[in-house]
Amino acid sequence: MGNARQRLAGWQGAGLVAITYVYFLIFAQFAFLARLAHLGLEADHLKIIMAAMALGGVLFSLLAPRSNLFASPVLRLRTALFLCAAAAFLALLPLSLASALFVSFFIGSGLGLLTVTLVTHLRLWTGDRSPLLMVGLGTGIGYLICNLPQFFTATAEMQSVVAGLLCLAGAALSFRVEPLQTEGGKEHRPSALPFIVVVTIFAALVWLDSTAFFIIQSSPALKAGTWQGSLHLWTNGLLHLSAALGSAFLLSRRGLLFVLSAAFLALGAACLLLLDPTRLALASVFYPIGVSLYSVALVAYPSLLVIERSAGQRGRQAGWIYAIAGWGGSAMGIGMGQNLGYVPPVFLLAAGIAIFIPQLYVLLRIRLREVTLTSIVLLVAFLLNHFLAVHSPSPQLSQIGRGRQVYISEGCIHCHSQYVRPNSPDVLMWGPVEPVSELRLERPPLIGNRRQGPDLSQVGLRRSPLWLKAHFIDPQEVSGSSIMPSFALLFRSQRGDDLVAYLTSLHTSGADEQLAHEKLWQPSPGSLQAANAEAGRLLFDQHCATCHNSSGPTRNAWQANFKRLPPDFAVGPFFYLHPNGPEKSQIIRLAQITKFGIPGTDMPGHEYLPDQQVASISLWLSQTIAQSHQPVQNSPHPGEQP
Repeated sequence: MGNARQRLAGWQGAGLVAITYVYFLIFAQFAFLARLAHLGLEADHLKIIMAAMALGGVLFSLLAPRSNLFASPVLRLRTALFLCAAAAFLALLPLSLASALFVSFFIGSGLGLLTVTLVTHLRLWTGDRSPLLMVGLGTGIGYLICNLPQFFTATAEMQSVVAGLLCLAGAALSFRVEPLQTEGGKEHRPSALPFIVVVTIFAALVWLDSTAFFIIQSSPALKAGTWQGSLHLWTNGLLHLSAALGSAFLLSRRGLLFVLSAAFLALGAACLLLLDPTRLALASVFYPIGVSLYSVALVAYPSLLVIERSAGQRGRQAGWIYAIAGWGGSAMGIGMGQNLGYVPPVFLLAAGIAIFIPQLYVLLRIRLREVTLTSIVLLVAFLLNHFLAVHSPSPQLSQIGRGRQVYISEGCIHCHSQYVRPNSPDVLMWGPVEPVSELRLERPPLIGNRRQGPDLSQVGLRRSPLWLKAHFIDPQEVSGSSIMPSFALLFRSQRGDDLVAYLTSLHTSGADEQLAHEKLWQPSPGSLQAANAEAGRLLFDQHCATCHNSSGPTRNAWQANFKRLPPDFAVGPFFYLHPNGPEKSQIIRLAQITKFGIPGTDMPGHEYLPDQQVASISLWLSQTIAQSHQPVQNSPHPGEQP
């Protein structure tokens, strides 16, 4: 019975560690930021909102071991998990800036209380049988869950709900298994390093981790090569799990300093490899290994890797580690990523000196005063490097530049390309072709590697600002076959108009040549022969009636904004064709307008429709015009004002 209880306690500990990591990694670092972006709070207010989270985290990390509010660590842990769950569910609400600050502080507070309580009383839930193994297993499983393709690519709302439910499950899992002889137990190679040295090393590792994470997350090209696609995600998850189990083994056999040194070498290699995009695949291997190596040590150190001390002493040390190394190191790393966009090699050299000097302390027993002085000097150098970079002037972005950032942050590249493939049907539908040499000059290039929506490289020639805005707000209303989600939230701030300005700017030279090709285009003879007026009417209702009908939702919602109000074909035609021209010529002219729109107006093209559908719409329109008994005049070519 005693062994069964010990095994149950071990799995409790692994589960609680995994839940903590999932909540922090997927919700606090991903889903909450995505929610802020959807609410229009990311651009101007992100720093202050994230500062509120850091404030809550630091405050409760330091207060957790000093609080007498909950004498029972089990009750304190459950309270922390309930706080975290509540914050995850509150993030689903339509937050204002004030409420976002409150929720962000709430997230940090819950995490601070949760992490410090868990690591301080770790043996209550891991037992004494294999505590390091359980910590390694929990860390690895947590990272593996975060990298499951279905979970990683889920919506921010779904990730928030799952994180909240996991915290509630953790509260139910946190009961104490009796009997436990003591919170202490056999130590696993206790570390003789001075506490300030341990904090410094952890801070340097978290700094490197956060910088690399921000650089990858902010670069579509790097993100595509590391965190996109099922193969990448499964590889990352399995690397994390393997490295976490390896960390637990090495901690028990070789000790804390060996593992932290190995973690630094792996993270340092990843940061250097990120400087060269051609070595991204290798960087994506070293990064998860380094992260999991030190993550296990960060959880295990206060309770399992130090000489036995009281719960109060362990709690205070854990509080300072998570306040300084966890929250402080993370903030400094993100600041370096934002301001530099890479990890300077000289910084890696300085961090390496800070980490490997303690190796000399252990081997040569040099005096603590010298180690402490060296660590302080290096820490001051780190801070100077950061603040000099932060306060360096940064150029102000234009509206188009800001819109490009919105395009990147909203993941538009996942569905839209910006590259017309030469010598393909792309040229007629989305051309003209832009030289590859010019595309490569962009930082980052937004060519795109797949297309679920139209190519956007020339969208400024083909869609008006009004059409783009209306389509962002309600894609299915404006374009009946669209599968794009609504981005109406972007227009609660300037981000929506910035994105429209950027897309409107997308066009290159060669427009006149492209218009000439469009004027020569006509549906294939087979499609003209197979055209069906009744099918055309149905297609018109699906693709055109939203503007060309008096009850059309787009027409009514935006009628004050149209350059020229679209004609109502339920009443009478607007397009006047050749006087008494042959029906086939009229159909071809209407087909050109249906296919390519009228540049310079709000009339879009329907480039994606096959020839037979275009011919059917044009046949129905031609018959409607003939039946209206209105005067017949010349119609404009595509590109001409009607």
